[in-house]
Amino acid sequence: MRIALGQFNAAVGDIEGNIAAMRTFARRAAAGGCDLIVFPEMSVCGYPPEDLLLKKHFLRANQEAVDSLAAECTDIAVVAGFAQPHPQGPFNALAFIRNGRVEACYRKCVLPNYAVFDEKRYFEAGGESLVVDVRGVRIALTICEDLWRLDMLAGLLDNGTQKDLIINISASPFHLGKITDRQTMLGSCAKRFGCPTAYCNLVGGQDELVFDGRSMFVDAGGNILCRAEEFQEDMLVADVEPSGRGPATVQCVGATRTLQPFDPVGEVYAALVLGTRDYVGKNGFQKVLIGLSGGIDSSLTAAIAVDALGADNVVGVTMPSRFNTAKTRGDAQKTAENLGMAFHTVPIEDILAAFNGTLSRMEGWDSKGIAYENLQSRIRGTLLMSLSNQLSYLVLTTGNKSETAVGYSTLYGDTAGGFAVIKDVPKTMVYTLSAYVNAKAGREIIPESVIRRAPSAELRPDQRDSDSLPDYDLLDRILKGYIEEDRSTAELIAEGLDAQTVKRVARLVDLNEYKRRQSPPGVRITPKAFGKDRRMPITNHYRSQ
Repeated sequence: MRIALGQFNAAVGDIEGNIAAMRTFARRAAAGGCDLIVFPEMSVCGYPPEDLLLKKHFLRANQEAVDSLAAECTDIAVVAGFAQPHPQGPFNALAFIRNGRVEACYRKCVLPNYAVFDEKRYFEAGGESLVVDVRGVRIALTICEDLWRLDMLAGLLDNGTQKDLIINISASPFHLGKITDRQTMLGSCAKRFGCPTAYCNLVGGQDELVFDGRSMFVDAGGNILCRAEEFQEDMLVADVEPSGRGPATVQCVGATRTLQPFDPVGEVYAALVLGTRDYVGKNGFQKVLIGLSGGIDSSLTAAIAVDALGADNVVGVTMPSRFNTAKTRGDAQKTAENLGMAFHTVPIEDILAAFNGTLSRMEGWDSKGIAYENLQSRIRGTLLMSLSNQLSYLVLTTGNKSETAVGYSTLYGDTAGGFAVIKDVPKTMVYTLSAYVNAKAGREIIPESVIRRAPSAELRPDQRDSDSLPDYDLLDRILKGYIEEDRSTAELIAEGLDAQTVKRVARLVDLNEYKRRQSPPGVRITPKAFGKDRRMPITNHYRSQ
């Protein structure tokens, strides 16, 4: 039996477009002699559809699309994920299609309800296994989280029924290190049930999530045999031969799929590029605007945007005041030239003076405090959003996770925009990714002077980030423990971190939830990003001890 894993980029709600893509993959697989093609979890409607699942007409559209796909697939069997309407549901389901009809459905049994997942809000859990026979190969069908809970899965599959292959369709989003956990899980499953496993994962960006693909076949011993491409559409094909005495054998077909070592920095960069490309494109934009300051954050954001969209679709705008040095202004222009993108200079000094004069009519206003500094950022945000409104370009904001965490940003200033590309990237990783951009290109894209310069918002003379924040190495270590690992301040201090600094950072994180809640979405690349992952109350008097 020849099987294909059809890893494709589904768009949430684009049922017609998703079905068209599946139809194309199915024809290609049938032409290659495949007996079965497998598509990812919720491939018909995209994942996660969120509150679309509360609309009965959306569920009906899912079922109608599956029936339509079935009617057209008469020369190949198909496994397709969809939202199944049902009087006792709906269900996160898969349809097994053969001979022009839906022959059977399997309903996901384990509904994840943690991190970015809300499946218990929408779905009922299934409770029955489904084993189908395709050309003499007995296949157990499962969906995503079912395989992460082997104890529960064993209750379904340890029923004496012969199984030659386990198929798992998935919509497993990327974060750094996830692929290692995923492969370990798949290997454990294959060894536990003594049969090979085929895993088909979604690929593409959906709001803050990025799905990395990397569908794969695993043998009965838990070894990864071949793996599909990462962060792009692909079709992985293998022949499965049942054995009367032992586990079935799997032989990968086509081009040699060498299992390269994982490159964590390259993975993160690829995720940022794909997430940006899909957010911009799937939301109907072609071009983007970036406030290009000459600093490392905006330089990295520009590099990602150019790789995602092409240089012709990225426009940089530098908006200097008297506090911006000639060196940073020159670096902004040099970065744009290195990337081949359009670049414009729009000075704000006259606007700043006009605003300051108007505000001075209000008793208590002065030009010496932080409000005056932030006014510069708010002027820049207004200019970018006005250009966005006029030109229909999407504004990409440039704040990183470290700044976002402690509120080192200006609400309605540098937070103004449509998409925050590096929102989940700690500052220390910003430097690593910037070096990666230059190494990948084999030349200087982000100027070395940008990478070496001490970071500064340049809102007052001789300003440095270190005036307001701890060293970024220390700050990121505290933030990782406090945010991503949910550790208390006491636990972090017990590790030897400075008590006063830990308490100060934790307080800043807690006090700035209101800013984060009003900031644009951005690509998730860590196990716990701001947004869906971490849902803290804005009004919150609890303080970690």
